[in-house]
Amino acid sequence: MMNYIHELPDWHRFRWDHAVLTAPLAAVRHHQGRLVGRMEGLGFELRGEAVLRSLTEEVLKSSDIEGERLDRAQVRSSIARRLGMDIGALAPVDRHVEGVVEMMLDATQNYRLPLNEERLFGWHAALFPTGRSGLAKITVGAWRPGEAGPMQVVSGPIGREHVHFEAPRAERLTAEMQAFLAWFNAPCSIDPVLVAAIAHLWFVTIHPFEDGNGRIARAIADMALARSEGSPQRFYSMSAQIRIERKTYYDTLERTQKGDLDITAWLSWFLECLDRAFQGAEAALATVLRKARFWEAHARSALNPRQHLVVNRLLDGFEGKLTSSKYATLAKCSQDTAARDIEDLCGKGILVRDPAGGRSTSYSLIASAADAVEAVARWVLAHADKAARDGPGWPSPEEERARMERIQSIGLELQMLAREPDAIPIHAEFEQRLRTLHDLGLFLDDRLVGAVARAIHQGL
Repeated sequence: MMNYIHELPDWHRFRWDHAVLTAPLAAVRHHQGRLVGRMEGLGFELRGEAVLRSLTEEVLKSSDIEGERLDRAQVRSSIARRLGMDIGALAPVDRHVEGVVEMMLDATQNYRLPLNEERLFGWHAALFPTGRSGLAKITVGAWRPGEAGPMQVVSGPIGREHVHFEAPRAERLTAEMQAFLAWFNAPCSIDPVLVAAIAHLWFVTIHPFEDGNGRIARAIADMALARSEGSPQRFYSMSAQIRIERKTYYDTLERTQKGDLDITAWLSWFLECLDRAFQGAEAALATVLRKARFWEAHARSALNPRQHLVVNRLLDGFEGKLTSSKYATLAKCSQDTAARDIEDLCGKGILVRDPAGGRSTSYSLIASAADAVEAVARWVLAHADKAARDGPGWPSPEEERARMERIQSIGLELQMLAREPDAIPIHAEFEQRLRTLHDLGLFLDDRLVGAVARAIHQGL
């Protein structure tokens, strides 16, 4: 018969190799501090948006790990309402989603409060507002009863189930949870990030509820991570990263629960996963950081509420091309007003007209130097095949073909630079390319040139 870690004498007296964990823990703390510091430097509105995004991912992915899909709009609406954030029209939210959100926010917003039996029972009741897990009726807001039988984690078809883990018997739960809660609430001499990892393992090994243990374990870990940062604001999602690494998560957990009291492997994996969560947050919050840089650069640009609304929509990732009719729809204004607003934004270097004109005229947002150079590249490539006039002294067909090929090569070169942010040229380098295009007889629109110069000067 397989022995589990909870069957060992004094099983919660975990040990680990400090030498193995020193470097990864230091790296995690460094990256954690850098991420939190960057987010704290944002304005109130953008910081709130970052928190909303991260908490939404945390709630969605923690449930997804257990195979339960929640509606993103409902989760986002529930969190925004509870945080007092205005995100426009709120989606109707069902009781189950409200319960999951309530648990996560209580864990992270009230991280300073002690964790006790009553609080855990409240979380569990919030997760299962109907008293059922799927179609099965379960005991809610209390430890799992003995009559429910052994609590096992299994996989495989009925009749050929594979038992991954069997939790402690029900009669042990009161004593086990008392020991866990006493440890979690007591002043601790180890790093709070390690507390998060140990608490996660310890709680999920006790498995005190009939269902929902994984989600509550991850909420407890988030509570400990909030303590490690001294802040209720969440700028990353550990659950989102665990969801990506779900197989490794379960494999590492199973090996640890079937091992001895040395949990170095579990702690190492947790730290590595958390570090990757920070990296994932940088990508996930790229939109927020992009907006922060943009509005900082345009702090002195006088935009009316309509322009502010539409530009924010573009910064959030507006699909398709912006036209005057789409602007009018978004801003709820007339076509004439939309045209004036767009003209003003072009004058400020915030929008540029795309190469195609006429009834299909569209505009692109210049939120970075890369956007500006990309706009120039598109314009150059669109005009590369425009032949010079014929007549005495004008280029021969062969010379004109070479000219157009040279213009096209400059356009492609600019396009490559635009897609490699580190290689965006300084203003002098851009002027050099501009002179080459002038020598070839191609003259860019003054506003387009100005947008590039402005973006580079503003450090976008």
